[in-house]
Amino acid sequence: MPYDPMLVQPMREELTRIGVEELTTADAVDAAMTRKGTTMVVVNSVCGCAAGGARPGVAIALKHTVKPDHVVTVFAGQDIEATDRARSYFTGIAPSSPSIALMRDGELVAFMPRHHIEGRTPEMIAASLTSAFDEICASTSA
Repeated sequence: MPYDPMLVQPMREELTRIGVEELTTADAVDAAMTRKGTTMVVVNSVCGCAAGGARPGVAIALKHTVKPDHVVTVFAGQDIEATDRARSYFTGIAPSSPSIALMRDGELVAFMPRHHIEGRTPEMIAASLTSAFDEICASTSA
């Protein structure tokens, strides 16, 4: 059963208010994955490591000069169909939430699972993300 929408709304807004596009259906995920360029997919969740690390780390990383072309999010435990569809694009990766995937033209090129988020500060998570942005996204925006 999905989480209470009122419970997760503030957690959703932490990402949407910084410009992250929320995907709530499988069709929306499919449409996002067909976009050209790089797409960061944030699998959001209610857990403490999402609140203390993932969402703040994403916010810091998105201030970097090099960023993905598109940034989207699905909410595990709330938008179940959308989350399952997003995870279907993370070929060979076990479900993990929170997690952050970096896609290029619909193909997985980098992945940060929960165990790389837990116990890390937002700054550490942002540093990992911006390093991936510099390596993966800079080549597509040049």
